[in-house]
Amino acid sequence: MASMRDIKRRKTSIQGTQQITKAMKLVSTVKLQRAKANAERSKGYFDCMYNTVNSILSRVGHVEHRYLMPGQSPKKAVVVITSNRGLAGGYNSNIVKLITRHETWKKEDMVIYALGNKGREALSRNGYEIREELPEVMEEPTYADAMQLSRRLLEAYAQGEFGEIYLAYTFFKNTVVHEPKLLKLLPVDREEAQVSEKTAEAIMNFEPEDVEALDMIIPKYITSLIYGAMMEAVASENGARMQAMDNATSNAEEMISDLTLKYNRARQGSITQELTEIIAGAEAIG
Repeated sequence: MASMRDIKRRKTSIQGTQQITKAMKLVSTVKLQRAKANAERSKGYFDCMYNTVNSILSRVGHVEHRYLMPGQSPKKAVVVITSNRGLAGGYNSNIVKLITRHETWKKEDMVIYALGNKGREALSRNGYEIREELPEVMEEPTYADAMQLSRRLLEAYAQGEFGEIYLAYTFFKNTVVHEPKLLKLLPVDREEAQVSEKTAEAIMNFEPEDVEALDMIIPKYITSLIYGAMMEAVASENGARMQAMDNATSNAEEMISDLTLKYNRARQGSITQELTEIIAGAEAIG
């Protein structure tokens, strides 16, 4: 059985850890409220852009455009959105598993654009090629950040460096539910456009020409998807960290209660032993 000194030392250590987890929970709660509000504000634009572009693409007819045609390269670019810090439960590991456990993907055919240190570290250890590291983007995501990344991805795709581009992020459902998602950005799939058959019958007319219009529309579409994913990911990260710190605080409370009980038992045993020795000594003297 551990000594009273050891039990007390361990209890003090756990109490210190509990104070840290409580503070981290409070910080995450405040950040979550702000991130949730930002995600909700961007969600309307995100959804509207997605539905509008899908509606347009379902009615363009047969248009030869570089963003609609599969690329010749077998390479896949994957924008991976994780956090820069840990202590967020399975938030980061779920995104990493989404990529490493994909049934048909080979790591030698993949190029990673890492937004967040945790995803970069894990994928780098697993042997994936990291094309860009952008940890600073996830500290305060902005639309300008998404636009610059989108521009680089589109340039690389147009030059034939990649055949497909994907986006891996965590979708924020609510405070306790966060869903890892893998979204295909390019080539845009017209067959997945969620529109009614009646709407799809009318062919879209463009002014200016269809290729020029798609050259303007699709980059904005890609940028909006990346920016929306950033907002969702930040909210999910803080929600996951708040939940993880809440669980850690509760676990620490249980451990402290258990150690307090053990300390009291050890103290009671020590007192009983001392009394026994005093009585035995008194009897020996008598």
